[in-house]
Amino acid sequence: MGSDGTSSWLIWALLSAVFAALTAIFAKVGVSGINSDFATFIRTLVVVGVLAMIVTATSQWQPLSEISGKTWIFLALSGLGTGASWLCYFRALKIGEASRVAPVDKLSVVFVAIFGLLFLGEKLTGANWLGVMMMVAGLVLIAWR
Repeated sequence: MGSDGTSSWLIWALLSAVFAALTAIFAKVGVSGINSDFATFIRTLVVVGVLAMIVTATSQWQPLSEISGKTWIFLALSGLGTGASWLCYFRALKIGEASRVAPVDKLSVVFVAIFGLLFLGEKLTGANWLGVMMMVAGLVLIAWR
C-alpha cells in the first residue's frame, strides 16, 4: 500500500469486481418492471448524487477553469462511453440472464488489453495474452447454450 493507505490497485480492483457483481444482481431485479433506459437514468442520478457527496465530504472539488481542454475532451468521451455501456448493459439485463450478461460485459477486459496495446503502447507478456485468451474461452463457455 502507498503512504496514504489507498494506493493498492489490486484491493481497489477486487472491490470494483465485487461491486460490479452486486450491480448486475441489483440491476436485474430493479429493471424488471421498468424501461431499461429510464432505469439507467435513475441509476445515473444515484451515482451523481453519491459522488457529489463524496467529493464534498472529502473536499476534493477543483476549479473547473484549471482543467485542461484535453482533460475535458477525454473525460467527456469517457462519459459518453460509460453512458452507452450502461444503456446497453441494462437493455441486455432486461432481456437476458444476469449470470450470462455480466460475463459477456466483462469481455471489456479483453478489449482493454487490445486497445491498450493499440492506442497506449502497453505491452502484455505471453502469459498475459494466454490469460486474455482464457477469458475469451471462458466467455464462450458461459454464453453458449
